[in-house]
Amino acid sequence: MDTKIVPNQSLYLFEKFDVGVIHLDAQRNVLAMNDFARQVLPVDEKQPFGALVTSFHPPRSQPKVNFLLDEASRCPMSNAVPMTMIINIPEQVLLIKVSRLGNEHNETTGFVLVFYDVTQVVSQADAGLDLAPPNMRLSRIPMVANQKVSFVDTQDVLCLESQAHYTRVLTAEGFHFCNLSIGDLELRLDPAQFQRVHRRFIVNLKAVQELGREGTKTHLVLKGKKNQPIPVSRTAVSRLRESLGLS
Repeated sequence: MDTKIVPNQSLYLFEKFDVGVIHLDAQRNVLAMNDFARQVLPVDEKQPFGALVTSFHPPRSQPKVNFLLDEASRCPMSNAVPMTMIINIPEQVLLIKVSRLGNEHNETTGFVLVFYDVTQVVSQADAGLDLAPPNMRLSRIPMVANQKVSFVDTQDVLCLESQAHYTRVLTAEGFHFCNLSIGDLELRLDPAQFQRVHRRFIVNLKAVQELGREGTKTHLVLKGKKNQPIPVSRTAVSRLRESLGLS
């Protein structure tokens, strides 16, 4: 009797992706890369070749890359789980994994950086519009926890809170950690659904329960989160009221 093999959806998804592979030495200089990495990275524009990995990323992403390599260098070979991170670059969202390489004495000899272009997985183009790739909207937000990547649908997001280079994503189940900065997310979220109301907060307009005022300060309350008011900056009040149909 033949056994029917059901394909693993996650495995099939990654089988469809080209993979970029970069070999770095112990000092984090690029030694070599495969053809797909050369297609994605501007090898001819960014010189020297050895500094390509850090110089390619925009300034806001460079600390993330260095942090990723720092963590990988501290990861013992006996428990060498690849360090994982999501990074937003012009036109693309990359899933990056870094593993440390060690010699027979377990001394660091270099790193292998592997990346997948997951832009199509987390994005959707606005229907009927001829949008350039940088304007593709996120339909799901990628999150990293325990070296695993998961996704949350944007419709389930209540708000996003800036945490330096990273973002906390609030859903009905609680907070989640996202590697992307709040600025990166603001550029890719649908402005008809999500609005920046404060330098630290983006809210889902559909999740707003109340809009209040104390003295000169305005705040809002989300559905199911009445004990956690969110501040609204003075510059954002008029636009928020208009979006909520109050003016």
